[in-house]
Amino acid sequence: MTVPFHLQQLAGQAQALERAQRVPEAIAAYHQLLSQYPGLPDCWYNYGLLLRRAGRFHDALNAYEQALKHQAQGPEEIRLNRAVIFSDDLQQPDKAVRELNQALAINPNYAPALMNLANAHEDLSDRESAREVYERLLVLAPNDPDALSRLSELDKASDTDDPMIARVKTALGTHGTNPMGRAALGFALGRLYDSCSAYDDAFAAYSAANAASAQGAGPGRVLFNRAAEERFVQDWMAAFPAPPQSEPRAASKPQPIFILGMFRSGSTLCERILAGHPQITAGGEFDIIPRLMRGLASPAGVANAPESQIKTVAQSYLRQLASVFPDAVHITDKRPDNFRAVGLIKRMFPDAKMIRTRRNPLDNCLSVYFLHLDHAMGYALDLENTAHQLLQERRLMEHWAKIWPEDVLTVDYEAVIADPRPEVERLLAFLGLEWDDNCLEFHKRREAVKTASRWQVREPLHDRSVARWRNYERHLEGVRAYLESVGLKSDA
Repeated sequence: MTVPFHLQQLAGQAQALERAQRVPEAIAAYHQLLSQYPGLPDCWYNYGLLLRRAGRFHDALNAYEQALKHQAQGPEEIRLNRAVIFSDDLQQPDKAVRELNQALAINPNYAPALMNLANAHEDLSDRESAREVYERLLVLAPNDPDALSRLSELDKASDTDDPMIARVKTALGTHGTNPMGRAALGFALGRLYDSCSAYDDAFAAYSAANAASAQGAGPGRVLFNRAAEERFVQDWMAAFPAPPQSEPRAASKPQPIFILGMFRSGSTLCERILAGHPQITAGGEFDIIPRLMRGLASPAGVANAPESQIKTVAQSYLRQLASVFPDAVHITDKRPDNFRAVGLIKRMFPDAKMIRTRRNPLDNCLSVYFLHLDHAMGYALDLENTAHQLLQERRLMEHWAKIWPEDVLTVDYEAVIADPRPEVERLLAFLGLEWDDNCLEFHKRREAVKTASRWQVREPLHDRSVARWRNYERHLEGVRAYLESVGLKSDA
């Protein structure tokens, strides 16, 4: 059947809006087009992509279902996209696994579905199933950096002669491995050496991995600008010298609890502890606040936005939370870099509680440096840049704590490890909740965990990560001196 000319025009308009990143207008154009002519599978697919970007996850699933119904090309990719929504956005890992298995029923060798399936098994603490799928991937693509690096994380090395170390080193020596492949394998090698106490070898591997990652960002790309970060913090402090005036609000439903601070400072542990309480649901790392921040442009834009606009974004935030967790009473939003957006959060929810996690600065910097992170966190590729970012986090969080002293609680990782009960009692009292013994049984629960700490928080509390920096002391003279120059001692 021939598509009428006016609908061809509308399809072209929708695609042009999509290319121009005008997402709401593109969504409206696709909606108009598909309501008149629903038999366009590629348009349903594009519509699904845009709906997900807009945070309309259930609508995106429906759009992808329509694309499948109308026999769109690449059905395994559509199943993969649905799986990612179930896993990352709706916190429904079992449904994600179902979609991935359907994708693999269509194409058993579809590598992206295999990788996501292995990740899903890891999130669900199914180590053996994850191992099996990673090995399937490595049959298809021997020495694949991503699959091999993830496989290597499932176990510790027994010693430096461990077969997995040899396997990773062989892959690293493969001719033509690109910088990001070398980075993935280098971080894996560093972790393996660290796990068998070969600390000098581990530090060398991690340093090479960070250098490869920086190279993979592309020539001339500035990954971290200290002066720009300092200006960003100063702009927030200038925009919010005191608590802003706000109209009284009814208690939000669900009530968000914001866990934030420096990355790798104990936020996942804090969330897992709190999620043991019957009134608290673990939400994980939402990207809603960063998306709202981009829409408001600047700290001054946040501070000066009209109350009506702030109410609108607050309602949008709550709708998205409720769509994922419809029965939640309190829900954690564990996005560490939300420390940059406390001004916005407190305008949206004047009574919001902020739990700020903090850790020994050298341990914190080392933990960040030892992790393969996105280039958006470019400071992580250099220890002194990581220390600079930590200093800016402390500077900004100290400011927020001064203007909202009743609503910001700092929780020290080392204090929780040393004597958890009083720290957890303090946390619950801050939130106005009664004690519950389940909060200290977090390691026994088997719900999905999607952060880099997924395996650590499956274990009972231990102190192996406390003062870890001492294993690498001879390599940390520069960053240690930098921290001490601004008053942060190694035991601070």
